[in-house]
This record gives sequence, C-alpha cells and structure tokens, in this order.
Amino acid sequence: MGSHCNISGAHAANDFDTLAFSLRLYERQPLKLSFRASNLDEAIEWQHKLRSQLRRLLGGFPRRKCKLAPRTVERANLRFRAPSGRLVEYSRETIVFKSREWLSVYAYYLTPKDARTPLPCILCLPGHGRGVDDIVGINPDGSLRESYGGYQMDFALQCVEHGYAALAIEQLGFGHRRDERARKQSPETSSCQPAAGAALLFGETMLGWRVYDAMRSVDYLLTRDDVDHERIAVMGISGGGATALFTAAIDERIKAAVVSGYFNTFKDSIMSIPHCIDNYIPGMLKFAEMWDIAGLIAPRALFIESGTEDSIFPVEATLSSYERLKRIYDVFNAGDRIGIEVFEGEHQFHGRGAFEFLRKLL
Repeated sequence: MGSHCNISGAHAANDFDTLAFSLRLYERQPLKLSFRASNLDEAIEWQHKLRSQLRRLLGGFPRRKCKLAPRTVERANLRFRAPSGRLVEYSRETIVFKSREWLSVYAYYLTPKDARTPLPCILCLPGHGRGVDDIVGINPDGSLRESYGGYQMDFALQCVEHGYAALAIEQLGFGHRRDERARKQSPETSSCQPAAGAALLFGETMLGWRVYDAMRSVDYLLTRDDVDHERIAVMGISGGGATALFTAAIDERIKAAVVSGYFNTFKDSIMSIPHCIDNYIPGMLKFAEMWDIAGLIAPRALFIESGTEDSIFPVEATLSSYERLKRIYDVFNAGDRIGIEVFEGEHQFHGRGAFEFLRKLL
C-alpha cells in the first residue's frame, strides 16, 4: 500500500507560497541605511553613506571615462500639432556618442524652433516598448505621428511643446540598442534578457549600466553651448522612471526629476508583481527602500505621477511611500520642491502636473 505525508501541525497553509515567504523575509530586512536623521547635518551625512552604498549595489561605474566622441548622424526641421491646436516647429538631431568602451548611446536632441539659448534641457528616458522612437513621435515605419500616442505619450515632444530642449536617449536593451535575437522578433521585443542576467553574472546590474549611460548623457549636454548647464532635468516612465530616479539620486548635477509610473515600494512592486529582470538590484533591501533612494534627490526638485489603475506599480503603495519621502524632504526644508499627481488612468505618462511643477522649479 502507498503512503502519504500528513501535512498538518507546524506546517502553515501558506508555507508553500513563494510570495508569503518573500514577505516574511522582507519584514526581517535590516534596511541598514534607511532614513532616520532628525536634523539637516545628520541627513546630509546619511545621503553620503547611502549614495556611496548605492553605487556599489548597482555594480559600480568605470573608473575612467572614455571620450564621448559625439557625432551628428542626421538633422531635420520638423513640426507637429499639439493637442491645444498650436503648431510646434522644432529641430531634431540624431546623435551617437560613446558611453564606455565597446558601448555607444543612440539619441535624439530636440529643440523648439527660434528658441533663445541656452535652454533648460530634459533628459528623456523611455520605458519598455519600441524605445526612444516611441517618445519622439516616430512610427514603426519611420513616419511621424500626427498626435501623441502610446502609453508614453511622446513625452519628449511634450518637453519641446513646453519650451525645453530634450535629449531623448535609447535605453540599453531597447529599440536601436538590442541584440540580433530581439531585432528579428518585433519592434517591441527587448534584449533586457539575457543582458540584465549577464550584468548579474558580472556582479553588475542593468540598472547600473543604464544609470551610467544617463550620467554620460549629462556629460554630453555639458559640452553644448545651447544648453543651460544649471538647468538639466531628467524624466522617465516605467523602466525609464527607474533610471530617472536612480540617476537623479546619484548624479547631483541633475536639478529636477520627473518619475512617472515607477515610484512605489520595492515590496509592493517588483517584489510582489512580475517585472522584467532589469529592475533588480541584489542586496538592495538590506540597506534601503525606494523612498530612501528618492530621498537622495533632496533638496533638489522631484515630481512623481501615478495612475489609479496602474497594475504593476499599485497607487496605494505609491502614496504610502510618498508619505515617507515627504519626511525626508521636510528635514531638508524642501517640502516645496516635491510634488505628486495621481490621475485617473493606467500605466501611462500623464504630464499635466509635472510640466506645471517644472515651470516653477526648473
């Protein structure tokens, strides 16, 4: 006769549940460098320690910067009609520059026509999908969109509409910066996997690679006379929001950040809901939660937006994390330099409150 194990007694019903196990481990994480400062001096010291640790967790950055060696591939004078009906004319440069040895960045530099320079500039970072073309109004066939579209709503063009220069870069693993396997499948297929896994094998992270690209993009902007070097911001949605948040946390040259469809808690987003492997940083929760990372931006300007129906970054966790973040900004006496907008919608770029915020603080 066969036999079976009687599962009872010490075995709880959810002892077979991976999420329940993860949540129990979360409660035991020390968060060694979570914000506990009570005054400005302590807060500044905390930032220094966490920022240094964060660089290590991301996998570190090259000790020496390679030459950017930028080159302009194409120039075009274009126009689009904004939702208000106004015709917006702008120039678009297609640019390539070196980020590190063996790796180049593909980007578009957009400027409003006849704008007085130097201009404040927003570094624009796309999320998963077709990549940078999808935030500058380029259709898969190369034609130009007639109106803002997709979940990213062509937010680089929205920057131009609001009078900013925009440097829209292709994130590593998307669009123009993918492996051949992904290119053969579809315009939306990323090469985050296996590239993000390869980064982990090297003791590095995809997020670290992308943050370094963004930092080198700031280096590039500082070579341009038509950019106001004291008014450089970063903006991103979803995976681009992740890069925007971490870049602003590390690179203090960035004066303002707009994070769309990302700011949350690690616990309630990437730990509890399936996400791309490019989001993960080994050991992160030993040291800090997401509100702590965002706190590294203080007292510089930060705006967060979240949709009520965002299924991968739940708005309730966004709001609770924001309350923790506000306490950090208050210690820096910078409560007027942080903002949030919760809008009716899904995982998408919104921008209404964000551009009003930038108008006042950038």
